[in-house]
Amino acid sequence: MTSATTTPNKTQAEHDVRNLHAHGDKKIAPTEIAIGVIIGRTSEFFDFFVYAIASCIVFPAHVFPYLSPLQGTLWSFAIFALAFVSRPIGSVIFMAIDRAYGRGVKLTIALFLLGGSTAAIAFLPGYATIGHWSAVLLALFRAGQGVALGGTWDGLASLLSLNAPQSKRGWYAMMPQLGAPLALMVTAGLFAFFLSTLSRADFLDWGWRYPFFVAFAINVVALFARLRIVVTEEFSRLYEKRELQPSLVIPTVRSEGRNIVIGAFAPLASFALFHMVTVFPLSWIALYTDQPLERFLVIEVIGAFVGVLAIIVSGFVADMIGRRRLLGFSAVGIGFFAVAAPLLLNGGDLGEVAFMVLGFILLGLSFGQSSGVVASNFRTATRYTGSALTSDLAWLVGAGFAPLVALAISAEFGLAASGAYLLSGAVVTGLALFVNKELAGKDR
Repeated sequence: MTSATTTPNKTQAEHDVRNLHAHGDKKIAPTEIAIGVIIGRTSEFFDFFVYAIASCIVFPAHVFPYLSPLQGTLWSFAIFALAFVSRPIGSVIFMAIDRAYGRGVKLTIALFLLGGSTAAIAFLPGYATIGHWSAVLLALFRAGQGVALGGTWDGLASLLSLNAPQSKRGWYAMMPQLGAPLALMVTAGLFAFFLSTLSRADFLDWGWRYPFFVAFAINVVALFARLRIVVTEEFSRLYEKRELQPSLVIPTVRSEGRNIVIGAFAPLASFALFHMVTVFPLSWIALYTDQPLERFLVIEVIGAFVGVLAIIVSGFVADMIGRRRLLGFSAVGIGFFAVAAPLLLNGGDLGEVAFMVLGFILLGLSFGQSSGVVASNFRTATRYTGSALTSDLAWLVGAGFAPLVALAISAEFGLAASGAYLLSGAVVTGLALFVNKELAGKDR
């Protein structure tokens, strides 16, 4: 293997970024790396949830007022999926930037694009102002978010897990996943605050825009937190050791296609459940009940807190029984939950709370170990790019169209159809884990 493949890029741009964030001889502790990872993932998921919640309660009225509330929400979810479609494109583009200019430059561009695309939505004129161009601009900004997300892949999640002691791999694997429920707690809390303090007219006019501004500020903080780690010489040596450098996409797909596909489908139940307990129920409550939306958002905050605890527990459990076994048990649990979920969501106040709490317990246990579940299967030369492509495909297949499909079939056939959809994800996860013999041998 040539030195160009195993040595980090030393372009002038990368050199400038390194100098800006230099630590001198100071060592970066694993805990500090973990904190940087959590901050980075929280910022990404904050952008995600800000858009997701707005898709349920803002865009149907702001961008699609000429449609029925159901049709407007379905179109909002269709645009929601664009980020997952464009994310692999972003991965290809930013992998090239990484190879040419270095990881620090790549992350800087990607995170500013992500924050800029999110902040741009805050200024989005509605249909009443610019007509159908409002939807066009929303789709453009959403696609920009997806491209940027492809560039925010830094390999930190896989790196933490792969460099952890064998007895602590589950613990380190769960740390990046904490970003999702933490981001949901903040996002849902913000929207609940504005909904409870503003009139409906003021909220739809300007109140909903503030969380998008907050998202940009969080992205700036996350950028410096992550750059502080990835531009250090110590971190570069760690990447050299693991050879986590971007490889060419097409050769990687040819040589690692099987691992990429299995890695994408192994956490399918977790990713499907992710949207079934965060985005879909809010849309259902908004469309088919008279409940105050801020009340259900508070329930989501409670559920997300439970999710944080469950993710932490997943680290302990995975280290005791193995990640593969935990994912398998979680898929079985999600299968049972899929049967009960429609009854709970339609079961009044207590049923909704039970739906969110049980859903987030299962989500935390499964999602907590979905990061880099087959990273150890990749050859070192293709691990970085292979893991990125696996993540892109997993989110596209398991999550990108989940709110759209779940709402469409539930509106047509009733809530039980959403349970059947979630059950199908649990079955696919079980099959993927069964097929993946390498993971069975390495991760029990």
